[in-house]
Amino acid sequence: MKRKLIFPALLLLLLGAVLVWANHLATPIPVEARADLVVLEKAKRELTIYSQGQPLKTYKVALGRVPVGAKRREGDKKTPEGQYTIDYRKADSGYFRALHISYPNPADTEAARKQGEAPGGDIMIHGLRNGIGWFGKLHQVADWTLGCVAVTNQEMEELWRTVQDGTPIELRP
Repeated sequence: MKRKLIFPALLLLLLGAVLVWANHLATPIPVEARADLVVLEKAKRELTIYSQGQPLKTYKVALGRVPVGAKRREGDKKTPEGQYTIDYRKADSGYFRALHISYPNPADTEAARKQGEAPGGDIMIHGLRNGIGWFGKLHQVADWTLGCVAVTNQEMEELWRTVQDGTPIELRP
């Protein structure tokens, strides 16, 4: 009887360890730190925040479901590429907090118009969907957003505190 309980107990222990790892925030940024630049490198799935030219921290991210190439139109599930600004924050999002990226800019809007398309919008850096924050770093297994940049809820708390409205963001291929 005891042998039958060993495997389920080990499985639960392993699951617990994975969830602890998935929700651990390594090396927190000092509370007083402020970023003056955000850089997303899509190919690496990395978001780095900088202060005075020095990297403060790099986060692993999930992107839009079709990550290669720049966003061209609404519904293409691509994360934009180019230079934008964090222009406002949204505390009451369907995801755990969100920092809005100023996409589309006038050039994006004009390029989409020439193709007879809408450029899309509502591109944000956000945490996980409300109610599944426990998923933590496991969300990075696949690109799953509709064009946004996703981080864990703990990472989003840190970004929320460190990245102010008006901060430039570069979204690189």
